[in-house]
Amino acid sequence: MPTSPSDPAEPSAPAERSAPAERSASAGQGACGGADPVDLAVVGAGPAGLAAAVTAAGLGLRVAVLDAGDRPGGQYYRHPAPGLGAARPEALHHGWAAFATREAALRAHESAGRITHLPLHHVWTVTPGEGGWTLHAVAGHAPDERAAAVTARAVLLATGAYERQLPFPGWTLPGVVGAGGAQAMLKAGLVLPGRRVVVAGSGPLLLAVAGSLAAAGATVPAVVEAAAYTAYAGRVPTLLRNPGKLVEAAVHGGALARHHVRLLTRHAVTEAHGTGRIEAVTVARLDRDWRPLPGTARRIPCDALAVGHGLVPQLELATGLGCATRPSPDGTVALVLDAEQRTTVPGIWSAGETGGIGGAQLALTEGELAAHSVAAALLPGRPAPGADRHVTRLARRRARLRAFADAMAAAHRPGCGWTGWLRDDAVVCRCEEVPAGRIREAAEDLGARDARTVKLLTRAGMGWCQGRMCGPAVTALAGAEPTADRRPFSCPVPLRDLAGLPATDR
Repeated sequence: MPTSPSDPAEPSAPAERSAPAERSASAGQGACGGADPVDLAVVGAGPAGLAAAVTAAGLGLRVAVLDAGDRPGGQYYRHPAPGLGAARPEALHHGWAAFATREAALRAHESAGRITHLPLHHVWTVTPGEGGWTLHAVAGHAPDERAAAVTARAVLLATGAYERQLPFPGWTLPGVVGAGGAQAMLKAGLVLPGRRVVVAGSGPLLLAVAGSLAAAGATVPAVVEAAAYTAYAGRVPTLLRNPGKLVEAAVHGGALARHHVRLLTRHAVTEAHGTGRIEAVTVARLDRDWRPLPGTARRIPCDALAVGHGLVPQLELATGLGCATRPSPDGTVALVLDAEQRTTVPGIWSAGETGGIGGAQLALTEGELAAHSVAAALLPGRPAPGADRHVTRLARRRARLRAFADAMAAAHRPGCGWTGWLRDDAVVCRCEEVPAGRIREAAEDLGARDARTVKLLTRAGMGWCQGRMCGPAVTALAGAEPTADRRPFSCPVPLRDLAGLPATDR
């Protein structure tokens, strides 16, 4: 089944499960057991959250970092569990030095008592209180998980993103994984999803995934990209202002050439075939609206398929707080943020993919900017961010990187005709096993005009993933515009944790 890159990596042995859980339990009690809240609570320890935390601590704030993973780095800087004995984990990453520097700073601030790092903390809601916020989390691993809470004067949401999947017949076969999921398997587990892996979907992540898999020993017969790179032609000034991105593209292209990987643009995998496991895929050429062109289908044998169509910002905590959203050029929904990374809810900042998919460099920059803004708001006498030359440089870098991210998003936005490769019997919602035909019936015959109504009529999106995997497809089949759901919980919560909440937070 496709694997979302938002899934945390599993520790390699039971012995490694207990230590982080025990550490997080004691740290969590220390962070919130006193009468005074921390200055800043950061949710997420990926590039944006890590940069924000170490910058804020360096500016004099007391910081708590709550992260669902057992080690900092997020999805981008996943690294093998210590028990695997990886000699050079940095070989699997681009820009490892940026992570290593900030992880060292995190440990130094932690030792000095300026940062409390709380791993294995799944924050499921944030509630307002007198003078600040309370972050409620499920801490540790089942069956030993427990309730935890942290109070803070300000909150920075760096919750990242998860992979966007557009379903097709056969996408539930074993051996079909998310493109980001394949990369996570390699980075965290040092394993390949197969020996002969087709990489497909849309977006620059495909090139990085294909290069990594090929370098690790997999045969990659093709990278199947639904968009056309000619879409960048109208953004030449933006490209020239980001020479580093052009170098990255050249590096990825060189890796594909070295490993004899064929790049098929304006093509898509329209079906996966196999009995018990994927054995081949059908690839077809697309028109400008992503409709498969008759007579262009071909089969490519493979034992694994890594597929993804970009990323979707993870906004459940933010929208639960009432933060405003906006449409993004890639067809997803992102948070409305001001020049200092503030959301529309006072006291709540955000950085990274929540403000629009943009990559690690942009996330690092936004994390630093947000930290300076929080410090200016909470520490008396600090100059406003606009008066700081370093902050001005950060803002310019963010504008340049954001412009490139928007160009990239527009170039790889799914066309409206992709649903043409979905037969009525193709499963769209895997959790509830809802086929495309039933969703079409709800939209065309029963009058459903949005994903929520389709959900009520078909149960599509009511399963364990809560629509993260099927949401974009359900929305497209309903003919609706993408929206961000507002939910009271951002992840599953034991009933005992709800029952134990103070009456003011219920």
